[in-house]
Amino acid sequence: MKRLITTLVFSLILISYTKPVLAEEAKKQFDLCWSHYTGWEPWAYADEHGILKKWADKYGIAIKITLINDYVESINLYTAGKYQGCTMTNMDALTIPAVGGVDSTALIVGDFSDGNDGVITKKEKSLAELKGKSIKLVQLSVSHYLLSRALTVNHMHEKDVTLVNTSDADIGSIFLSDPKGVAVTWNPILMNARKAKGVNLLFDSSKIPGEIIDMMVVRTDSPDSFKKAVVGAWFETMQAMTAKNSGRGEAITFMAKKAGSTVNEFEAQLKTTAMFYEPKKAADFTRGKKLVDTMDYVRTFSFDHGLFGQGARSKDQVGILFPRGTTLGDKANVKLRFDDSYMQMAAEKKL
Repeated sequence: MKRLITTLVFSLILISYTKPVLAEEAKKQFDLCWSHYTGWEPWAYADEHGILKKWADKYGIAIKITLINDYVESINLYTAGKYQGCTMTNMDALTIPAVGGVDSTALIVGDFSDGNDGVITKKEKSLAELKGKSIKLVQLSVSHYLLSRALTVNHMHEKDVTLVNTSDADIGSIFLSDPKGVAVTWNPILMNARKAKGVNLLFDSSKIPGEIIDMMVVRTDSPDSFKKAVVGAWFETMQAMTAKNSGRGEAITFMAKKAGSTVNEFEAQLKTTAMFYEPKKAADFTRGKKLVDTMDYVRTFSFDHGLFGQGARSKDQVGILFPRGTTLGDKANVKLRFDDSYMQMAAEKKL
């Protein structure tokens, strides 16, 4: 299940994983996990083509990366201490590990959705026409966030529509079978639904660029050797994806197969995924003011929808730290950090 936001009951998870991951330099092996998504398939390539091992060897450590097919479970396992790092969105990084008390760092800002998520209909041709209609989506997910932003941009509110919580496994088929269907979903479901005759795309994530961000998040107390190896391996993989020789074709073919799609389908999904292939662009994005504004939207949405948990009195409960010292929320309780320094090192070839 891709990029679903779940309110974490942290104490229950700790029953299964009572021993936290330690991060001191003496520890030689570090564990990462990832789940299927266009912008995260490069991790499989980095692993199986020896790139991750090469960078781990450089720093005298071992890194094991594991595919977890259940996206939410991967974040829960990370939060509980099973993994040192995990792929997740900016919203989930805030509402699961950060809210759960785990001090986490967005080490790699890999991409943002630039059309991968959208609002689709069978009849309506404008957002204003959705007033009073039922909309199927995975509630409390990035689809829910996208719809909320779409309504806000068009001077509407959630109370103007009726939300119907629908599993991502079923939403595509339900939408296509309903002659009055209205849904919010993500690729590849979105891409497949749009192929059907008469489907209208009313709004997609390209209208709010840079707000649905896909990242590699690690525990803040992880050692430099681990952080440098992970960032180095990622951007070497990005080079393989942008090579002008046959290497790119090999990389894309591999990733498409891992994703369960054809090369053409995978290429189409890459077009709506704003990948930061160059570390300088990733670092620049991470220290930009827009990211601060985005995370303010995200934390407001999350708090308003109960994702800060029972007892949370304010969206300021959890602190979010950005490069150059800007902080949203409680400076004494910073649990999510955006760090541009390692990506900048990669840009300057100092890893």
